[in-house]
Amino acid sequence: MNRPLPGAAILAAGFSSRMKGFKPLMHLDGRTLLEWCVSSFRAAGVEDIRVITGHRASEVQGEAERLGIRAVHNPEYKRGMFSSVRAAAATSKTDFFLLPVDIPLVRPTTIRMLITADKVPASPCFEGERGHPVLLPARLVPELLDYSGEGGLRGFLAGQHVEEVPVWDQGVLMDADQPVDMARLEDKVRRLDIGERAEAMALARLSMPAKGLGHGAAVARAALCMAEALNSHGAELDMELTHNAALLHDIGKGVPDHETAGAALLDELGLGGLSAAVAAHRDASPPDDGRITEKEIVYLADKLVRGPSRVSVEERFTQKLTLYAGDEAACRAIFERRQNALAMQRLVEARTGRNIEDILEEMP
Repeated sequence: MNRPLPGAAILAAGFSSRMKGFKPLMHLDGRTLLEWCVSSFRAAGVEDIRVITGHRASEVQGEAERLGIRAVHNPEYKRGMFSSVRAAAATSKTDFFLLPVDIPLVRPTTIRMLITADKVPASPCFEGERGHPVLLPARLVPELLDYSGEGGLRGFLAGQHVEEVPVWDQGVLMDADQPVDMARLEDKVRRLDIGERAEAMALARLSMPAKGLGHGAAVARAALCMAEALNSHGAELDMELTHNAALLHDIGKGVPDHETAGAALLDELGLGGLSAAVAAHRDASPPDDGRITEKEIVYLADKLVRGPSRVSVEERFTQKLTLYAGDEAACRAIFERRQNALAMQRLVEARTGRNIEDILEEMP
């Protein structure tokens, strides 16, 4: 694929009639919604970014100037969103993204995936549902400008072949249409670097072979059982972090130092909150202060699962010791790792007052 880098048009001309506030300038974690959209495109390498204005145009233009992007006024904004789509198309010389300003948490990695799509038009799909932004080809601009507007952009695209790009980013579906939606976005933005469970599962399905996914899912179940047991005794382990890191701990499998490679990949994807646990899952020493974190839970859960099945720590390491029976140095390292795992297991048992078999009996 050798297409020129696309531009981006952020649609911000509407009245925000169902929201208590004017959406382009509403704040989410210290940034306006417009700034979130601009930041995502810039982080993905898109340079030609403009905002389509309408209602309260001068205020949006002021924010656009602050952000260093171009404002294009749509004098027909009262006729609905498709008039802004036309305004965006009329000012586009290359392929271009269309993103409503009220869908502010699209991840840069999603935009990069769309840029490399085999064909355009292209739309991101999360779990089979199309979302935003849509990437439109410059060749469709004349047809789009002539379109009646019936059914809006969806109606126009119904007559086109749209490449559906599977993504793990649930943000492509999350809009700020009503106040309750804004509350959901506020919850999500605080945990962007951890992701939601549905996102972790979607990423695992897209990035891992079936065997790895089965193992990751079993490790996640074991990790959650231990985290729940510890939390019932006063720990404050983050269940989403625990689940997602456990599920994705082998995302780098197949390359040397796969735990380090997996952590680096998660950092690149914007899931840096998971990387410490993933980086440490192969081996970790019991903490000197005895404090168990999500990192230790993911590590121990991996040692209690082989493939998709629950095993004891002894069973997990016996196979390795047999495999490397003729290599003294390797056996010494494996033995040390087994001792670390057993020490970690004893720590969990001491904190919960239960043996590990009892805790894992609750594994779904």
